[in-house]
Amino acid sequence: MPLAATLERAVTDAAEILLAAGIVFALAYGLLRSRIGILRWPLLSVSLLTLGFGTALGAWAWHEQRPRDVRGSATEEFSETLRTETTAKPGKGKKNKKKKLTGRLYEEQWPTYGYDVQRTHLAPGWRRLRPPYHGLWKLKVRADIEFPPSVAYGKVYVAQQKGRFFAVNARTGKVVWTRHFTRCAAASPTIANGIVYQAYMHALPCQKHAGGADGFVVAWNARNGKEYWRVRAGSVESSPVVVGKNLYFGSWDRHLYAYRLRGKRRPLLRWTFTADDQIVAAPAYAGRTLFIATSNGSVYGVDAKTGRQRWHATSFARFGRREYFYATPTVAYGRVFIGNADGTVYAFGATTGHLLWAHEVGTYVYTAAAVWRRTVFVGTWDGTFIALDARTGEPRWRFSAPSGITGAPTVLAGLVYFSTCGRCGAGGLRRVKIGPRGTFALNARNGDPIWRFHDGKYSALVADGFRVYISGRNKVYALIPELRFQQLRKAKAREKCRELKRARVRARCLSKARRGTSSGKRGSGTAGRTSKPKNRQRPPNQS
Repeated sequence: MPLAATLERAVTDAAEILLAAGIVFALAYGLLRSRIGILRWPLLSVSLLTLGFGTALGAWAWHEQRPRDVRGSATEEFSETLRTETTAKPGKGKKNKKKKLTGRLYEEQWPTYGYDVQRTHLAPGWRRLRPPYHGLWKLKVRADIEFPPSVAYGKVYVAQQKGRFFAVNARTGKVVWTRHFTRCAAASPTIANGIVYQAYMHALPCQKHAGGADGFVVAWNARNGKEYWRVRAGSVESSPVVVGKNLYFGSWDRHLYAYRLRGKRRPLLRWTFTADDQIVAAPAYAGRTLFIATSNGSVYGVDAKTGRQRWHATSFARFGRREYFYATPTVAYGRVFIGNADGTVYAFGATTGHLLWAHEVGTYVYTAAAVWRRTVFVGTWDGTFIALDARTGEPRWRFSAPSGITGAPTVLAGLVYFSTCGRCGAGGLRRVKIGPRGTFALNARNGDPIWRFHDGKYSALVADGFRVYISGRNKVYALIPELRFQQLRKAKAREKCRELKRARVRARCLSKARRGTSSGKRGSGTAGRTSKPKNRQRPPNQS
């Protein structure tokens, strides 16, 4: 539990006890002053001192707990357009040449956490990916999925918390290859140039907090899972980012690592940057600068080429200590948006690190921010999902979810998706809303609810231009828009009809296929290791 939260509770309790004791002493003095003689003056002094200390302590606690909103310049370091950069493009190879991996195909991937290296959680285009959806397949991985999967080369790459890794055919749901380490995994994979990069933490159990524990980042062949190399560091909970030929990730040992990639060969360490505390969140990249956040409430801008510090900023101090950053920074419109465990969303200048605005939105903010059309979306543990103006930090709309929100939202086709965690954080010192798990889709313009899915937990969804993939507690669901599913079903039926030899039968079959009444079979997606098709069971959804 954060020290600041513990102090907050301790100070509040102490103030209440002192005030109660002062009132009791004052009542005792009023009732017994004529009977206790010379002791009445000490009793009066004790009552006044107790009331004074209790009042002063309560006033200080109120001062420290008050909302601390900052409104800065709406134009300083603000870009009107959203500039995005992608990771390295797919590598050159015989298979890649045969498949003609064009720019369009590359755009139809979700290669890293947050979609791009700025961690915007915004997928441009893909306007047809809107509900209602039809379920294609379901994968069960037997342990929590804390961070969302990545999608590339026709596969969905999933890391579950207890060390198992799955490469799944995106169309059918069949497991192509798996890997397993007896270590915790709480990061999304990054795919670039035909290689999968996955971070691992300390050994099981995952609740163990050992800042100097041994972890590593491993590189696999994206097609068959062959291991190329691994580089060791402290516990790595930070989702790696690949920019060009460079690999960056943070670690619990307080270091930000930069490696020079050499394909299948072991990479070369270029530099390390030492922060003031653990680096849990993933780094973001923009304008040749890496942006990282620490458990000591610090945000750094680091030169991506040299590893030198460009600027350093901090969150607000409360009760003598700053709360930690678990959320990953989001870089957009020339600013760095990040939520803190103190319930505040901060906006820093990407070039200078100056605090431009800060807005308290509720209790813990564990979620990375998503951006869309000059709007910043975040969720909190008390179930508040809020849209903020990227310029000023002013709220545009709010939505009250049935339980706490601990995963980053995703913006897709004008809708913003987020998941609720159920009982995450129950029993802590902060306000946590307890309720059902689920995934929600809201109108990004006004917050109106559009769609709901029955499962979810940490992350909302990722997509590939054809399908969306929702992460539940220990399941991954592949969904396709209902209209698209009907089109594919009719196309398959027509192909089957064309195989018929008799002309009259073929014509009758094609007529039925056009009307959608053909008896063509659905796809046979599988779930995990089971052989039973799951596509006939549509995931429950409602508007």
